[in-house]
Amino acid sequence: MTLRLFFHSDDLKANVEVLDCTPHENEFAVVLRATLFHPQGGGQPCDTGWIGESEVLRVVQEPERIVHYVDRPVAPGMVQIRVDEQRRRFNTRMHSAGHLIGHFVQALGWTPVKAHHWPDEGRVQFKPGDAAQEVDAQTVQYGIGQWIEHDLPRLTSLREGAREIGFGALPAYGCGGTHVRSLKDLGTVTIASLSQKKGTLSVHYSVD
Repeated sequence: MTLRLFFHSDDLKANVEVLDCTPHENEFAVVLRATLFHPQGGGQPCDTGWIGESEVLRVVQEPERIVHYVDRPVAPGMVQIRVDEQRRRFNTRMHSAGHLIGHFVQALGWTPVKAHHWPDEGRVQFKPGDAAQEVDAQTVQYGIGQWIEHDLPRLTSLREGAREIGFGALPAYGCGGTHVRSLKDLGTVTIASLSQKKGTLSVHYSVD
């Protein structure tokens, strides 16, 4: 099982051990003992960056390990890994913004069912509860803006071995993604629109 350094560290560089590197089509599949690279999953795109001089093109979660696909082979042994800072920061802000939307709309009686924290495709989807209230973009924008203004800090915890992420006194969500250290790091979050289809409410959003 690959050790997920990103679960408890915001570092973007580390020295880690290369366990395996095998050819895969036109790429090379690299397995590390520990990694800072977040794989695609949980509604969040994967990190990219470098393993030594090899460029990390995509990162995939397999049942027992995380596999890094690179453009050239990597020798076994110790190597420095570097996560692309700009991509990581954007993905992190998108994911944290999605959590805030989930909290706010859930408080209005809706149940979060799915989230997609991708560039130009950010959305959180909900099913109505028994006491679901009307929701509009302006109300959601104002509500999450108040939390951002108060700069709530990120809190990471474990419950029954599962990682949970919360902000300030807001309830924690089970989550394996990366998140801002505090909400001021989000910058500007824009609620672009709301739509409903077959009983599902979708809140579409972006970060600057």
